[in-house]
Amino acid sequence: MSIPVTHRDIDGVQVLVIGIDDVSISEDALEEISQKLLDYTVSIPPQVVVDMQHIDFFGSSFIETLFRMWNRIKAVDGGRFALSGLRPYCLEVLQVTNLTSVWPIYPDVDTAVASFNDSRAES
Repeated sequence: MSIPVTHRDIDGVQVLVIGIDDVSISEDALEEISQKLLDYTVSIPPQVVVDMQHIDFFGSSFIETLFRMWNRIKAVDGGRFALSGLRPYCLEVLQVTNLTSVWPIYPDVDTAVASFNDSRAES
Protein backbone atom coordinates (compact mmCIF):
# COMPACT_ATOMS: atom_id res chain seq x y z
CA MET A 1 0.00 0.00 0.00
CA SER A 2 1.37 3.37 -1.00
CA ILE A 3 1.15 6.21 1.52
CA PRO A 4 1.13 9.63 -0.13
CA VAL A 5 3.48 12.42 0.90
CA THR A 6 2.13 15.78 -0.19
CA HIS A 7 4.02 19.04 -0.27
CA ARG A 8 3.05 22.65 0.30
CA ASP A 9 5.29 25.69 0.34
CA ILE A 10 4.17 28.14 3.01
CA ASP A 11 6.28 31.30 3.15
CA GLY A 12 9.37 29.41 1.99
CA VAL A 13 8.85 26.54 4.44
CA GLN A 14 8.41 23.11 2.89
CA VAL A 15 5.49 21.41 4.64
CA LEU A 16 5.39 17.66 4.06
CA VAL A 17 2.16 15.89 4.98
CA ILE A 18 2.34 12.11 5.31
CA GLY A 19 -0.88 10.26 4.51
CA ILE A 20 -4.45 11.37 4.05
CA ASP A 21 -6.34 9.36 6.62
CA ASP A 22 -5.17 7.33 9.59
CA VAL A 23 -1.98 5.52 8.62
CA SER A 24 0.58 3.27 10.22
CA ILE A 25 4.01 3.46 8.66
CA SER A 26 5.04 -0.12 8.10
CA GLU A 27 8.40 -1.36 6.88
CA ASP A 28 6.77 -2.07 3.49
CA ALA A 29 5.88 1.58 2.92
CA LEU A 30 8.98 3.05 4.52
CA GLU A 31 11.39 3.02 1.56
CA GLU A 32 9.03 5.00 -0.67
CA ILE A 33 8.14 7.48 2.09
CA SER A 34 11.79 7.91 3.07
CA GLN A 35 12.87 8.81 -0.44
CA LYS A 36 10.04 11.32 -0.83
CA LEU A 37 10.92 12.98 2.49
CA LEU A 38 14.64 13.10 1.80
CA ASP A 39 14.04 14.65 -1.63
CA TYR A 40 12.74 17.79 0.09
CA THR A 41 15.94 18.36 2.05
CA VAL A 42 17.72 19.73 -1.01
CA SER A 43 16.17 23.21 -1.06
CA ILE A 44 18.59 25.90 0.09
CA PRO A 45 18.30 26.60 2.89
CA PRO A 46 16.14 23.63 3.75
CA GLN A 47 13.23 24.74 5.91
CA VAL A 48 11.11 21.63 6.51
CA VAL A 49 8.09 20.83 8.68
CA VAL A 50 6.93 17.22 8.67
CA ASP A 51 3.19 17.20 9.40
CA MET A 52 2.37 13.92 11.11
CA GLN A 53 -1.31 14.52 11.90
CA HIS A 54 -2.45 11.39 10.02
CA ILE A 55 0.09 8.96 11.50
CA ASP A 56 -1.14 6.51 14.14
CA PHE A 57 2.01 4.43 14.40
CA PHE A 58 5.64 4.37 13.27
CA GLY A 59 8.65 2.29 14.20
CA SER A 60 12.34 2.82 14.72
CA SER A 61 13.07 2.73 10.99
CA PHE A 62 10.89 5.79 10.46
CA ILE A 63 12.73 7.55 13.30
CA GLU A 64 15.94 6.77 11.39
CA THR A 65 14.49 8.49 8.32
CA LEU A 66 13.65 11.57 10.40
CA PHE A 67 17.22 11.53 11.75
CA ARG A 68 18.64 11.39 8.24
CA MET A 69 16.48 14.35 7.23
CA TRP A 70 17.47 16.32 10.31
CA ASN A 71 21.17 15.62 9.77
CA ARG A 72 21.02 16.81 6.16
CA ILE A 73 19.08 19.92 7.09
CA LYS A 74 21.18 20.96 10.10
CA ALA A 75 24.34 20.64 7.99
CA VAL A 76 23.22 23.62 5.88
CA ASP A 77 23.50 27.16 7.22
CA GLY A 78 19.96 28.38 7.88
CA GLY A 79 18.44 24.89 7.70
CA ARG A 80 15.45 24.28 9.97
CA PHE A 81 13.53 21.09 10.82
CA ALA A 82 10.40 20.55 12.89
CA LEU A 83 7.56 18.11 13.40
CA SER A 84 3.91 19.01 13.82
CA GLY A 85 0.56 17.41 14.55
CA LEU A 86 1.83 14.39 16.46
CA ARG A 87 -0.84 12.10 17.83
CA PRO A 88 -0.49 11.05 21.48
CA TYR A 89 1.11 7.65 20.84
CA CYS A 90 3.65 9.05 18.37
CA LEU A 91 4.47 11.93 20.70
CA GLU A 92 4.99 9.45 23.53
CA VAL A 93 7.43 7.43 21.41
CA LEU A 94 9.49 10.57 20.76
CA GLN A 95 9.33 11.55 24.44
CA VAL A 96 10.52 8.10 25.58
CA THR A 97 13.43 8.26 23.13
CA ASN A 98 14.18 11.83 24.29
CA LEU A 99 13.86 13.16 20.75
CA THR A 100 11.48 15.89 21.90
CA SER A 101 14.57 17.61 23.31
CA VAL A 102 16.33 17.38 19.93
CA TRP A 103 13.60 18.26 17.45
CA PRO A 104 11.14 21.15 17.76
CA ILE A 105 7.59 19.80 17.93
CA TYR A 106 4.52 21.96 17.34
CA PRO A 107 0.82 21.24 17.71
CA ASP A 108 0.09 22.24 14.11
CA VAL A 109 1.66 23.42 10.86
CA ASP A 110 0.71 27.07 11.31
CA THR A 111 2.53 27.28 14.65
CA ALA A 112 5.61 25.57 13.22
CA VAL A 113 5.76 27.85 10.17
CA ALA A 114 5.25 30.91 12.39
CA SER A 115 8.21 29.82 14.54
CA PHE A 116 10.40 29.58 11.43
CA ASN A 117 9.30 33.03 10.31
CA ASP A 118 9.87 34.46 13.81
CA SER A 119 13.42 33.13 13.89
CA ARG A 120 14.12 34.59 10.42
CA ALA A 121 12.91 37.99 11.61
CA GLU A 122 15.26 37.82 14.61
CA SER A 123 18.27 37.09 12.38
